Amino acid sequence: MNDPMTPITEDDIANYLANSPDFFERHAQLLAAVQLTSPHGNRAVSLQERQAEMLREKIKALEHRVMDMVRHGNENMIISDRVHRWAKALLLVQSSRALPATLVAELQGQFMVPQVALKVWDVDARYAEEPFARGVSEDAKSFASSLTQPYCGVNSGIEAISWLDEPATAMSIALVPLRAGAVNGTGPAFGMLVLASPDPQRFQAGMGTDFLERIAEIASAALSRLRPR
Repeated sequence: MNDPMTPITEDDIANYLANSPDFFERHAQLLAAVQLTSPHGNRAVSLQERQAEMLREKIKALEHRVMDMVRHGNENMIISDRVHRWAKALLLVQSSRALPATLVAELQGQFMVPQVALKVWDVDARYAEEPFARGVSEDAKSFASSLTQPYCGVNSGIEAISWLDEPATAMSIALVPLRAGAVNGTGPAFGMLVLASPDPQRFQAGMGTDFLERIAEIASAALSRLRPR
């Protein structure tokens, strides 16, 4: 019980009202008498009006959340459809030698990526002199193997950028390691995809990489045809 000499605080009043739901039933006239300042101006409004405004604001916030969910769902559907078309194009390639070029071209076309480069190493001797199998240093191979997920961020002078046709225009990049099994596996990488854009925000650090991981696993499976049996 409160000490009669202790002043009543706002918390005391709030707790009393929260624990006395019938208070406003006994004092219904207060609901009409209480005047609050509207957040949409300096005019005074009744408690009921203020509650109605708060409910409208909550409904509006929920509507925005639903719209965001629908928009993200539609975006994911579009990306899933592009992944499907890209994978289908890889399956239709009959020549293993033509596979890397098709993979790159379809990736650029389906996902509207300005620049894409691909290097594969430890390939069968038949492909050792192909452009996609040459020009990779041991450092680049080690770097690819160190990635357990796709890297997204700014162009920081990584060697793989030199694989692009126009490396100077690459403001943001995605580096996708290729390895047998899951992209986050512990095995050594046998290749790497480089995606680049002149837009610094296209491949941001911290962005979700779920679809890039799917691309990595599909590309790795397709390019396994180039490796020694």
